[in-house]
Amino acid sequence: MNKIKVIGAGLAGCEAAWQIAERGFTVELYEMRPFLLTPAHKTGMLAEIVCSNSLGSENKDDRFSAAGILKEELEIFNSLILSCAHASQVPAGGALAVDREKFSALITEKITSHKNIKLIREEYKKIPDDLAIISSGPLTSDVLAQELKNIAGERIYFYDAVAPVLMKESINFEKVFVSGRYGRGDDYINCPLNKEEYLKFYDALVNAERNLPHDFEKNKYFEGCMPVEALADRGVDTLRFGPMKPKGLQDPTTNKEPYAAVQLRQDNSDGTLYNMVGFQTGLKWGEQKRVFSMIPGLENAEFVRLGVMHRNTSLNAPAVLDEFLRLKEHENIFAAGQITGVEGYMESTAMGLVAGINAAAMMSGKNMPSWPRESAIGSLLHYLKTTEPKHFQPMNINLGLFPELPKVKGKKERAKIFRDNAIKSAKEFLNNL
Repeated sequence: MNKIKVIGAGLAGCEAAWQIAERGFTVELYEMRPFLLTPAHKTGMLAEIVCSNSLGSENKDDRFSAAGILKEELEIFNSLILSCAHASQVPAGGALAVDREKFSALITEKITSHKNIKLIREEYKKIPDDLAIISSGPLTSDVLAQELKNIAGERIYFYDAVAPVLMKESINFEKVFVSGRYGRGDDYINCPLNKEEYLKFYDALVNAERNLPHDFEKNKYFEGCMPVEALADRGVDTLRFGPMKPKGLQDPTTNKEPYAAVQLRQDNSDGTLYNMVGFQTGLKWGEQKRVFSMIPGLENAEFVRLGVMHRNTSLNAPAVLDEFLRLKEHENIFAAGQITGVEGYMESTAMGLVAGINAAAMMSGKNMPSWPRESAIGSLLHYLKTTEPKHFQPMNINLGLFPELPKVKGKKERAKIFRDNAIKSAKEFLNNL
């Protein structure tokens, strides 16, 4: 029987269902709302947006940004979510912002009126035995989350503990040094601080404005993923014995151990992105930029991912998923959306699109397609597949994920090359489908 189940009717689930249905297969789309609401959702409409109503910039110049490239690719693949966003757009300067109710209502109408989609309003409580896509989102029901945990073990996370990620090229290498502890290798970029610099940084950190969690996000911190500001609250020297410990490091400028140090660790296989080791944080984003730019070497750091800490359900993608977004131990099950380890509305939509196309290919008996590395979607998939599992964290699309280019003068020229390569490869990929 040409039928595929999709569990969860958020952005990713609706996109996956649409892509499958448009290819002639029957979809059973399960959604537990409105009979069982999450602490964040308020309605029973599909693809309800509970956070910002902005789906990112729409400025013409931003088609050369990573987010702009991703939108252009989604348009090429006739994304349901993107088309409904444009149809429900509200004035917001250069941003693609939507009227929440019109946006969700339009998607609900499109899904429920499609001849190949059957919407089933009930909670799905187990891992399906047949071909299915799980797109249950960050607030997956407790029952289904436990089922996923039974499969993934400790490779599923119920709370985000995410540290900022920055572009390597934005680091001031005149103030940092490359070394492992005790001279073991050169895997880390080290930002040394003297006592005066450390005390100023510490004072700014503990007094910075923080995001207070919503009621559904309140929870005791795990020691292994404590926000750096909460750790600093325990005492002025706590960080120097934790994520900022200088032991085993020698600053070549002074030939001495620094008073404190921030370590940066490579975050992607291409070496264009680095994360701040142990700096998971709940500070407001503007405060993160202000405070972390006080660290020597990071004065002009370009952050592609700022830290967050909130309740979430996401898989450790490189450990759990294959290159087609299937569970490695259950190849009939695809994952889609934020649960795959991406962040952002358009990124979640893209993973729904991928899972839908791949599941349709599997149902038809064809080989599943390998998405081009040069594309934004392919770059996201590459990140999910190749990141070291023990260092994996959810990620937005950014130019640091794209294949590294030869040295190109000018940021705009570099971005234009990324965009041209991405769109060309995406169109060729679609033609080959």
